[in-house]
Amino acid sequence: MDGSKATGKTVAEHIVDFLQRRDVEHVFGLCGHTNIAVLAALAESPIDFITVRHEQIASHAADAYARVTGRASVVLSHLSPGLTNCATGVANAALDCIPMVVIAGDIPTHYYGKHPHQEVNLHADAAQWEIYRPFVKRAWRVDRADLMAEILEKAFHLAESGQPGPVLVNVPMDIFSEVIPSDTFDRVAKNTRALSRPSIDDETARAIVKKLAEAEKPVAYVGGGILLAQASDELDAFASHMGLPVAHSLMGKGALRDDHPLVMGMTGFWGTSLVNQTCLKADVVFAVGTRFKEADCSSWYPGYTFNIGAEGNDTKVIHIDIEPQEIGRNYPTEIGVVADAKAALRVLIRVAKEMYPVGFSRDTKKAEIAQFRDSFKASNSDMQSAAAFPMMPERILADTRKALPDNAIITTDVGWNKNGVGQQFDILTPGSILTPGGFATMGFGPPAAIGAKLAAPDRVVLSLVGDGGFGQNPSMLATAVELNLGIIWLVMNNNAFGTIAGLQKAHYGLTYGTTFPGSAAAPTNRPGYAEIARAYGAEGIRITAAEELLPALQAAIASGKPTVLDVPMINNPTPTTGHWNILDIYSPHKDVSHVAT
Repeated sequence: MDGSKATGKTVAEHIVDFLQRRDVEHVFGLCGHTNIAVLAALAESPIDFITVRHEQIASHAADAYARVTGRASVVLSHLSPGLTNCATGVANAALDCIPMVVIAGDIPTHYYGKHPHQEVNLHADAAQWEIYRPFVKRAWRVDRADLMAEILEKAFHLAESGQPGPVLVNVPMDIFSEVIPSDTFDRVAKNTRALSRPSIDDETARAIVKKLAEAEKPVAYVGGGILLAQASDELDAFASHMGLPVAHSLMGKGALRDDHPLVMGMTGFWGTSLVNQTCLKADVVFAVGTRFKEADCSSWYPGYTFNIGAEGNDTKVIHIDIEPQEIGRNYPTEIGVVADAKAALRVLIRVAKEMYPVGFSRDTKKAEIAQFRDSFKASNSDMQSAAAFPMMPERILADTRKALPDNAIITTDVGWNKNGVGQQFDILTPGSILTPGGFATMGFGPPAAIGAKLAAPDRVVLSLVGDGGFGQNPSMLATAVELNLGIIWLVMNNNAFGTIAGLQKAHYGLTYGTTFPGSAAAPTNRPGYAEIARAYGAEGIRITAAEELLPALQAAIASGKPTVLDVPMINNPTPTTGHWNILDIYSPHKDVSHVAT
């Protein structure tokens, strides 16, 4: 052994020890000459390195892993092309407020200014870390080995606190290999693992409860912040006691069970008439953990989803969020509270029961919700049982729901599998749907399923994805097969980038660049997704009749093997009742949305 090595460990080895103390079990990434010192240290540890064939797979898988575990995930990246390949998944995590720590290798410090192999250096030297500045909460460049412990500690705290999100720790490769004593890492080991989150005072809680109690048509509007704070039980208790009908954003899907008597559904462009009309007529909107994003709010146009702030409208907003910048960003707010959703709701439940022990039933609204739910399902029943082939998307979703246990984890992508699922697919266990919301990243769903299955190996994990999304990174199948992950990928194959094709057809009368040769029924030179799956060592099945899907799903679940189901689908648009500003840009003054292609 090297004499200097006997007096300490390398920084890479200290990093792995640090991760072990934080109970990190998996690190996602891909090798490169700048990070193999860390891989060598991981090889001697109980932490599993989840190796992938493309860095975007690693960051999407880590994103989903963090969503399921509720803790920051860890990604290990190579410099430059590795870091840029990884960037889309990290940005997706950033826009959905998912905690993640990205550790990236960089050029050696003694090569700064020399423009060595693979360095990003067109405008500045030693500036690779700046690539991530627009979307991470913070990016650090480690300039000295003795700063590594402090930076790592700050990185995890920042990723997991406040409004969560990814951070970057950029490490020159010579620093990974430097041998240092353990004192700096010993010192941070004594630090608290997690920071206490802000709550709400009783006086503010009483003002909120009184406002909701006196409202004639109050609505709770919740977003992904409920799930990030793991506050579903608290939301259920408070909404039930106050009798609040609950609307949710796309990211708030699954904050409560979809069959809860107070849940109305998703708002906005792909929302239903019940939820959009109820929100329009609300006199008080109680918003928790939501950013009032564009698609969820019909591009903020009055008359579609919310009339907040519109002339002649007196809807009041109570907004609770962990991030101050979100409050009042898109709608005027009467009561704004910076607090953790779980902590705030606990106080609100206690205060509400003190002020109004009996609570509020609002049976009329519950009956309206139940009646709408029944009529909406009845209106879809023909499509949900249609024998048409290629299949109706409604039947694909209905058969999938029948096959899955209540606690199955669903990863979606973009298109019908996201918008249609948000509107029509019942989520029966809070937190069991993982969706790319703010970035709407095509290609998120398939690798996200890997992270979800690693985080919850005993639960069924199914990725609902379009053929466009599945084609982004099919090499994630290699990782799933190597780890024997019994994931199901259901490819809703309309032989197109379907949502965009329908949009282009409606506004421009063509589908140039949005569809693939042939059709879903008879594609020309199509990728054989079932054959691709089998080539990677997974099971691959192409559905050839509508009645084959349900038994194929049931068999795939029972097998416990990684399985791809290629399901030809008619490219019908998801029904809409809200609005989206892009329609006005494409076809001003016309009532045009999407058409089938």
